[in-house]
Amino acid sequence: MLFLKEEKDGVLLKVRVQPRAARNQVAGLYEDALKIRLTAPPVDGEANEACRAFLADSLSLPPSKVEIVSGHASRTKVVKIAGVGAEKVRRAFGL
Repeated sequence: MLFLKEEKDGVLLKVRVQPRAARNQVAGLYEDALKIRLTAPPVDGEANEACRAFLADSLSLPPSKVEIVSGHASRTKVVKIAGVGAEKVRRAFGL
């Protein structure tokens, strides 16, 4: 079951990032997280920025609306996405 928690100003979403992939894409679920493949390497925060940009672009939001809450140095992260509901996130990622 996907970790997707609705809050008053947005949602919390758990993601699993696979850096240095061939292309940026959603790769389904990994345990209770949305698995995202990113071309960026896990160096100097590049994968974190790519994760924020990918999620924002997928939801038609500015990157400033996406914040990594935990897991900055981990592949598994909890991301806060402001200004959207859980249903929009599910639709955007086909969940």
